Amino acid sequence: MLDARGNPVGTASAAALEHAEKALWRICSFFDAPLADIDAALAEDPQWLLPHVMRACFLLTLTEPSLLPDVRTALEQAELHAAQAPERERAHLAAASTCAAGDWHGACAQWEAILLAHPHDLYALQWAHLFDFYRGDARQLRQRVARVLPEWDRADPLYPYLLGMHAFGLEECNLYPQAEAVGREAVAGPALVPWATHAVAHVMEMQGRHEDGRRWLHEQESVWGGDNGFAGHHWWHLALFHLEARDLAGALALHDAHQGSAHSVLTLQRLDGAALLWRLQLLGADVAARWADLATGWDLSTRDTGHSAFNDVHALLALLGRGDRAAADAMTAAAQRRAERGTDSNAAMAREVGLPLMRGLLAFDRRDFGAAVQLIAPLRDHAHRFGGSHAQRDLIDQTLLAACAGAGERALGRALLNERRVAKPTTPLTEHWAQRLDMPRA
Repeated sequence: MLDARGNPVGTASAAALEHAEKALWRICSFFDAPLADIDAALAEDPQWLLPHVMRACFLLTLTEPSLLPDVRTALEQAELHAAQAPERERAHLAAASTCAAGDWHGACAQWEAILLAHPHDLYALQWAHLFDFYRGDARQLRQRVARVLPEWDRADPLYPYLLGMHAFGLEECNLYPQAEAVGREAVAGPALVPWATHAVAHVMEMQGRHEDGRRWLHEQESVWGGDNGFAGHHWWHLALFHLEARDLAGALALHDAHQGSAHSVLTLQRLDGAALLWRLQLLGADVAARWADLATGWDLSTRDTGHSAFNDVHALLALLGRGDRAAADAMTAAAQRRAERGTDSNAAMAREVGLPLMRGLLAFDRRDFGAAVQLIAPLRDHAHRFGGSHAQRDLIDQTLLAACAGAGERALGRALLNERRVAKPTTPLTEHWAQRLDMPRA
């Protein structure tokens, strides 16, 4: 049997396939979790391997260590049906197992092999795209989508979701006009593509177009808002536009309305809250009470440290924000132990970027700004290796600007600001850092 795009599937049940298609749409659109649809597919065909892999991969993309037992259970169930599954589905099981073992690079290579044989396999593309993002591989964010995009029928109802991925890859490769055009195309029709609205917001963030960005997100709120799982990240982007305009009160209001413990269930959601509060704190806002709220319900022990270096850095921000220096030191030490003995993708990411950045943040917190500059500045050339976007990693530069101001490192501070002034029009945020560094206005 074939699915709607001609991919071979291991079920003869049209009903099971229909439920899987709905789950795939949820995975791409972030409108509710796909788990109920996956369960419905298995109820129609309990012998089908693919829904078990879908469950495992969806849980893996959440980057929550606490979900790994559920991932392993799903993969064990999939193994029971591997003998009768088509080769494509067995390849998906192998890729998911590689990812679950912590080899994110290897998993992306296996998903790529699937795409070479089956360019219409949106499961492989979606999961590889997300882990390209988690691995900080901007080239693959763009090129992996480009390798299959011409193969697709533009009339396919899921085609706009490829455009959304392509737009984000273009943006992360600094191809801003192209990214904006593709992102706008993705949402020009009836499809709800939050990944595309998010990609256009990234373009406007990188170009310093804070008024355009605020207008864009408000105009597109029907696409990304409501019960969408990606809504919180869009509110974060809106808050960044307020920060670019030096509207701290507006950013704080958005944090209070859409982030914090009342709005965060997953670590991925809490990261945005931590990143926003840290930026606000750098700009002089009093956010002490909000740090305590953000940490409510967030397991900031060392138990899960070492699964994602990017997540670990943001957990460290939360500990420093609430003033728990002992726990911050313990988390950094745990991250170091696991990186030293680990052989997985995250261990390398921690050694190269995560741990040096954590040490720099600890130095910044104890107001040893000279040490913070020495630790953080060398990371700028390869910070992408621990994942995240340009916009997310700008937290590194803003922390470095604050450290330069504190340490009197005006030469480096001036160079960093010159980069920003060349990349985008001078904004109130850039002028703030110029004043902190006692530099003339542009």
